[in-house]
Amino acid sequence: MSETRANLAKTSVTSEYADSSAPLDPRAETDLTSAISRALDLTTRLDRSSALQSFVESAVQLTGAAYGALAVLDSAGETLEFIYTGLPDSLAHYIGNPPAGHGVFTDIPTEGYLIVNDLLTYPHRYPWPEYHPIMSNFLGLPMHIHSRVYGRLYLAEKPGGFTDHDGRAMVLLSRAAAIAVENSRLYAESNLRAQWIAASRAITTTLLEGTDEEDALQLIARKMRRVSRSDVALIVLPSLGDTWACEFADGEGASSLIGVEFPPSGRAQTVIREGTGLIVDSMIRQQHLLVPELAKFGAALYAPMMAKGTPQGVIILLRTTDGPEFDLADLSMAENVARQAALALELASARLTQSQAEQMEDRAQISRDLHDLAIQQLFASGMELSAMRGDLSQEEAVPEGVLHRLDTAIEAIDESVSQIRQIIYSLRDPSATVPFLDRLRREIAKAQTSLGFSPEFSFTNLGEKITSGSHTEIDDEVGSDIADDVVAVVRECLSNTARHAQATHVSVDIKIENHRVEVQVIDDGVGISVELSRRSGLSNLAARARRHHGTFSIRPGKGNQGTKVEWMAFVE
Repeated sequence: MSETRANLAKTSVTSEYADSSAPLDPRAETDLTSAISRALDLTTRLDRSSALQSFVESAVQLTGAAYGALAVLDSAGETLEFIYTGLPDSLAHYIGNPPAGHGVFTDIPTEGYLIVNDLLTYPHRYPWPEYHPIMSNFLGLPMHIHSRVYGRLYLAEKPGGFTDHDGRAMVLLSRAAAIAVENSRLYAESNLRAQWIAASRAITTTLLEGTDEEDALQLIARKMRRVSRSDVALIVLPSLGDTWACEFADGEGASSLIGVEFPPSGRAQTVIREGTGLIVDSMIRQQHLLVPELAKFGAALYAPMMAKGTPQGVIILLRTTDGPEFDLADLSMAENVARQAALALELASARLTQSQAEQMEDRAQISRDLHDLAIQQLFASGMELSAMRGDLSQEEAVPEGVLHRLDTAIEAIDESVSQIRQIIYSLRDPSATVPFLDRLRREIAKAQTSLGFSPEFSFTNLGEKITSGSHTEIDDEVGSDIADDVVAVVRECLSNTARHAQATHVSVDIKIENHRVEVQVIDDGVGISVELSRRSGLSNLAARARRHHGTFSIRPGKGNQGTKVEWMAFVE
């Protein structure tokens, strides 16, 4: 019993204000002056790493301890970063992981400091790791930033043991270190904000210069990953049904995440519905992760791409498990850039639509002029020549050669009228006058030459499978705009299958139901790589789907064989 009391007498758990009024001896006063001087020096540092290393080294020098370390903690209280001095790097390598929260470390108070001057008989002692030097005494205290325990300072092996003067000096020094960390954070944040602004400007400029939407989205992923110092950046866009899928990714190994679905109850869609981003301290620690492919990452940030209240996508920034957590400043800047990127995308899309409309109007004007002027004049000239030929044929003195030349001229005029009509039709998209089903069958027939076999074609309208006939009522159901896009989708899919898939079978299945058109193209080929799909004609399909508030996805087929393309558009 007396031994236990003796051990506890060697332990001091002290408030930072304890004995603050006690007179200082000259040596303690000198130590306090040195502590204040070092504290002032710390507050002038703007580099976080340098400030923390200097904090640990100053603590060792002021107290006379042999070893010192600072454990920077994450939001869960676990050691995120370990800064030490007095221990050779080679020995630290053999020791391995930094100390966890057990033994004497669990007794460090959230306020004040802990002094243990006899660790060998300490009741809560914990066995030292292999290769760890034996330490006989210890001083530990928390380091606060904005009322949160940012880290814990560990000091050990002071000749003669630690005193309360050491504890009070370390509390003062830790406050200075906290100021230095906060100053460095504000300084780094201002620099980072400038980088975010530059990235946002680059994204907006690129979009408004007319860059392809696919290339622009890839640029957004790359810029946001780099400026946020993330390891992977994902852009999740609407997919089939209620799901969203990763369409673009940047970072090492990120291509394996393209095509991964994000369900309605997951974080990505929650962010989209609420229009507000969020940060996650560690994906690997989440117990109910709906997207298991993200379980290998640490910190995560979700930023919605919203334009005028309309969700266009969500950007997900990911860091590895040993990376720092995102903070609210990161989230705020990422949300701003995501909103600006979404608005720039919308403006670029509107500009493209306007350009196409102007082009169509120009074509319509040319076709009207050709019809009203050129064809009418040629037709009138042909009528006059025909009348003249009729009159001359009644005259006996007119040579037969003249009549023949007149016939030739009339035929030439008729041929010219026919050619101009064809030009007019091409300006107005002559295929638009061909029934929708016939246009699709024509694309299927054309593909047979390049594929080397005939694709399987299936068309279902409102539950009725159609095998023959034009069924022009379908044109009225879907409208010419969607019909044009569906034909283009089928053409692009079959073209890419012929060029890249090396398939022996391909099926095209089209269904019209519930006010939407669904296109499914499946082949049994070698599959289309992510890089190839982004550069090929498929790059237009996502944009065509979004234009009709629909979805597009490309992924491996059944049994991870071949390629499966699914495209959907809503019929208004």
